[in-house]
Amino acid sequence: MQEERNSNIHLRPRFKMEFDENEEQLIAKFKYNLKDEECKYCSKIVDGHIVIDIPAEENHFWSPQLNIEVEKIDDKKSVVKGLFGPKPQVWTLFMFIHFGVGVAFIGFLIMWYVKYMIKEDVTFAVCMVIALPVFWFILYFIGRVGRKTGHKQMDELHKFMMNTLDKKP
Repeated sequence: MQEERNSNIHLRPRFKMEFDENEEQLIAKFKYNLKDEECKYCSKIVDGHIVIDIPAEENHFWSPQLNIEVEKIDDKKSVVKGLFGPKPQVWTLFMFIHFGVGVAFIGFLIMWYVKYMIKEDVTFAVCMVIALPVFWFILYFIGRVGRKTGHKQMDELHKFMMNTLDKKP
């Protein structure tokens, strides 16, 4: 097994590993491990897609979620692709805010141009054109802080996944 990771700059780290086992064997390992009474993780398994969540009592706003996709290469080989990220609700909220900031930036840029062309006061529009990118960077760093807050749980999910995949069929 060889793990290939993307760079650490991403807010949603990804990885990919190849195995000399077929996809049914790998999925069976997860089903068996997740049904174990000692397993504390919540999960959903649909076809080759596995979602593993932090237990409810340890869950907080920045808790990560591990999405695993098991894909068949051939009859004896499979690839496991994973994605660590925030819960979908948190990710959607962040993307909505980023989209809103982008649309507002374009709107204030247009307002600045129009007011400039008709020789009106452009102070407010210029302030917003400067403030919105600053706000966007603040949002980005809040996301980084959130990822750092959930990093311990992300390591726990990764360890659980690796222990599950290392088990012999």
